[in-house]
Amino acid sequence: METKVFRCPARHGYAVEASPFFPGRLACAASQHYGIAGGGSLLVLDDTPTGPGLARRWEWSDGLFDVSWSEANENVLVAAGGDGSLQLWDLHRDAPLRLAKEHAREVYAVDWSQTRGHDAIVSGSWDRTAKVWDPTLGQSLSTFTGHQGVIYSTIWSPHISACFASSSGDGTLRVWDAKAGACRLAVPAHDAEVLTCDWCKYDQFSPFSGNMVASCSYDFTVRFWDWKRESALVDTVAHHSEFVCGLDFNLHVPNQVLDCSWDETVKIYTPPCLSGAGPRP
Repeated sequence: METKVFRCPARHGYAVEASPFFPGRLACAASQHYGIAGGGSLLVLDDTPTGPGLARRWEWSDGLFDVSWSEANENVLVAAGGDGSLQLWDLHRDAPLRLAKEHAREVYAVDWSQTRGHDAIVSGSWDRTAKVWDPTLGQSLSTFTGHQGVIYSTIWSPHISACFASSSGDGTLRVWDAKAGACRLAVPAHDAEVLTCDWCKYDQFSPFSGNMVASCSYDFTVRFWDWKRESALVDTVAHHSEFVCGLDFNLHVPNQVLDCSWDETVKIYTPPCLSGAGPRP
């Protein structure tokens, strides 16, 4: 499995996301001291034939734990902070466009909807709630409860409007219907806390259609799931030496996955289950 690596010393990766506009561009949210103390960094990387390189970098006074690109403006991102804030950033500005604070604890998850007719942001927090926002980060539109532990990840389905998945310290992966305000699926995904999740974006290239979800954990692994199969686990990738906290399917490169870890690396690769090798335990 070929892997490209970017290393950022003294910054521990929490989230990574591919740009919806540029095939080789990605953003990474990282923190000092494993996010326990110190500030955070928001990195924008451009993939090149020689490997990923730094294109833009911002510093924040608290840890940064997640990032998501706008689906309407190629220069705008939203980041989640340890101070309970969400921040809107523009590549051409040094300070945030907007700051929003409603969560009672650290915001560990944020995502911008990809489906037409539903332009919204979803966030997840250590206060065990998920919130849906309009894209200007005004007052939140709705709040979702149900997880029994902190929420580490919330992400919209690219196939189903107003549907998002969440992962939690309670060990479960959940799928939510934002319109109905209901949880549609709850599965015990890992033996440890579940740190993030993602939907496969390319149903025409994946043998598992829009049913593929990926997750990663304190167990140093990334796992791939088909939630419509009786035996949902189809692959496990173990190529990090520390907790794996962030992952994303590349929107422009079919079957390519990005992940980042507390081992100070960002990695780009295609897992065996999406490379034609078929599912494996």
